[in-house]
Amino acid sequence: MKFQQIDQYAAHLASDKRASVYGGTKSGYDARLRALTTSYTAPDHLRKLAGNIKQHTIENLDTYLPQVEAKLQSNGVQVHWAGDADEACAHVLRIMRARAATKIVKAKTMVSEEIGLAPYLEKEGIECLETDLGEFIIQIDHDHPSHIVKPIIHKNRREIATSFEKNGLGAYNDDPQVITLRARQFLRHKYLEANVGISGANFVSAESGRLVLVTNEGNSRFSIAATKVHIALVGIEKIVPKDRDLEIFLNLLARSATGQQLTSYTEFIRGPKSTTQPDGPEEMHVIFVDNGRTDVLADECRPILRCIRCSACLNVCPIYRQASGHAYRAVYPGPVGAVLSPLLAGKRFSEMADLPKASTLCGACNEVCPVNIPIPDLLLRLRDRGKKEKSEAAAAATPPMGGFAILASSPLLWKTALKAGVLAPLVPPSVMPAAGKTWVTTRGLPEWRGGKFRQWMKNRKKS
Repeated sequence: MKFQQIDQYAAHLASDKRASVYGGTKSGYDARLRALTTSYTAPDHLRKLAGNIKQHTIENLDTYLPQVEAKLQSNGVQVHWAGDADEACAHVLRIMRARAATKIVKAKTMVSEEIGLAPYLEKEGIECLETDLGEFIIQIDHDHPSHIVKPIIHKNRREIATSFEKNGLGAYNDDPQVITLRARQFLRHKYLEANVGISGANFVSAESGRLVLVTNEGNSRFSIAATKVHIALVGIEKIVPKDRDLEIFLNLLARSATGQQLTSYTEFIRGPKSTTQPDGPEEMHVIFVDNGRTDVLADECRPILRCIRCSACLNVCPIYRQASGHAYRAVYPGPVGAVLSPLLAGKRFSEMADLPKASTLCGACNEVCPVNIPIPDLLLRLRDRGKKEKSEAAAAATPPMGGFAILASSPLLWKTALKAGVLAPLVPPSVMPAAGKTWVTTRGLPEWRGGKFRQWMKNRKKS
């Protein structure tokens, strides 16, 4: 099996890529902090409440899923269930074939990325166009997203301008406003030509059957309003019990994701257009996607299904900032991806068992999570699972610890090592073991400051 560890990928990441990721994540983190602390005196209480609501929901999906299905159907929505990615894609294709449809416009949806919908439909001769600006740029570049909310966080405007010129969208111009206008001009007629609009859903209310979409560009509204058929791809964990719960989640999502009090477009979609409405989709389909989520529900790491895809944990994570999303080898990057991706991989867990190792366990991801997911705890559980299953990927990400275990469990050896530690920076890499040699070639040892605590304690006892 061939794979590249996250630290190996990060070591060769271009400096401009790292600068783009660092700048984008830091601005997101700073904006979140300002938005939450200026709006609420006790945002942690709100996070814990949201976490409790989501945890209650995922533990009672056997009640809420039939309830939301019945409500959607009473609203005129056709409901489909997909056990895996292939089944979800097949549902979309059947709906397309029934309408003799050949063109789709797609709003941003992580589930469609997860199931590989666009390449699947393209093989079937169907045009599947991304309409979110970031996703559109990813598509024309034949790239994949590096961030859940900001898919092109790893690109700068010069790269984007070059892509537009290469794809015939105008002469080179890296002015962000010009780039946006050119994308808008290209996409506008595509909405009118398309037969089907595809979206995801940030939340689905079990009480009313409403789908909630949260966007900033308005492309989802165009995708849905201008087409005859609306298909929504929804992970089964996206349910909330009641409409009133949305007040909590919408306030937390906007502030955690983009630092806004409210996103530009918050849509509540009840179903297809009524007989009194002049425009809108004549059909609406909701495809609830499992794709490994039921297995996660049965696992001790089930709290990860609380995730509302805000990316706050990515923005604060020191590993993600240095490595970018591409280092994670999966649709979901960062701390949430380090937990979710191995779990969703199912039988391929061992191939991604190194991802939980990509963490300092500093706890910042838990502190910023709007639904209070204990990510560090889940990472430790998955590390343990990788060790027990003897995963090759997990083993490759773990240096030999037998010698350290002996050292740390012997007081005499430990004291001796502390005194000898002052000599460590003087040891040439050529005489070090392989693990130590790899370490010092990519990291500098800090100035030696050891030995003072024991002396302080000894003097304190005397006094």
